Parts: sequence; C-alpha cells; structure tokens
Amino acid sequence: MSKKEIILLGAGGHCHSCIDVIESGGVFNIAGIVEQEGKDQQSSVLGYPIIGYDNELSTLKNRFDYAFVTVGQMGSSVVRKKLFKNLVELKFIIPVIISPFAHVSKHAKINKGTIVMHYSCVNAGVKIGNNCILNTKSLVEHDSRVGNHTHISTGAILNGTSIIGSESFVGSNATIANGVNLPDNYFFKAGIVVKSKEDGNPQ
Repeated sequence: MSKKEIILLGAGGHCHSCIDVIESGGVFNIAGIVEQEGKDQQSSVLGYPIIGYDNELSTLKNRFDYAFVTVGQMGSSVVRKKLFKNLVELKFIIPVIISPFAHVSKHAKINKGTIVMHYSCVNAGVKIGNNCILNTKSLVEHDSRVGNHTHISTGAILNGTSIIGSESFVGSNATIANGVNLPDNYFFKAGIVVKSKEDGNPQ
C-alpha cells in the first residue's frame, strides 16, 4: 500500500521531532512544509521542501488531503489553535499520529490532530482532545482527561483520573497528582508537583 501524502504546518524545532515520529511510523509521506508568512525563508527542513505559506493553504488543499500542525507550544496555544481551525475549515484530513515506540491502550481515545511521541504511554480509559502534544516519555495514566490544544511536555506525568483543561501547558517532568481537576488556560512549570489548581498560573 502506498503511503498517504501529508503537509506539515510549522518549520521549527517541534517540526523536527514530528518528522522523526512520522518517518518512524511509515504511514505518511511528507510532501513538504508550510511556513508562516514573513518568517526568514529556509528552503527545506531535514530534507523536506518548504512548499508554501499559511495563507496559501486553500490552494494547497487542491493538491493534498492530509495536513498536520507541527508548530510547537511553549505556553500559549494561540498559534496552534488558529492553524488547526484553518485546517478544519478547509476540510483537510487531520490525523492522529502515534509513534511506533509509544504505548496507547486500545481502551484510550485520542482525537484528531494530536501527536503521541516516542516512548510516551497513554493508559486505559484516557481521553485526549484535539490538537494536543503528548511529548517524549510523557505518561497519561488511567481514566485521565486532557482538553483540546494542550501540551504535555517531555517526561511529564498525569496520574490516574486527573483532568487537564483545554489550551494548557504542563512543563517537562511535572507531576499531576491523582484525581486533580485543573481548569483551562493554565501553565504548569517544569518539575512542579501539582496537587491543586493553585499550583499553576493562568495564561
């Protein structure tokens, strides 16, 4: 079976990591990268060509069915959310991308536009929203919930039945205690142990 062609939105460091996950999965052929208009133009990213700007997505839709947001999220989700909305409105197919080196329970639910990166674990009963990043070695334990457009950073741990709201950021090696219910638009710094919403900062 031939691979499906996909375009990636965003050419920064997170894109590099996403490319590695996509290549490892063997499902998609990366047709090229779409960059933000006005940024210093580079010709390629890890050997994949820059094929256009964000404002050319409607034209690119005539050539490609699949697209994925590869802009990173260091705190604010505004850019990723906007790009995801554009893809939805243009009726691109936005897949879930899962590293072959990750574990995702067959009893978990992951929604479109989310990437599960190398050596992450998503356990039974978990529900992950749209357009999320579950970064390298993150752990989302049983029956937890993660809202839309949220980034769970490298090595972060969400213990069982915890809830993270939409458009939030959980820093590297942060630990969310069992059963904690956290709101939308919160920032949890690297290494923190979160026992209540007072441990974070609203964005």
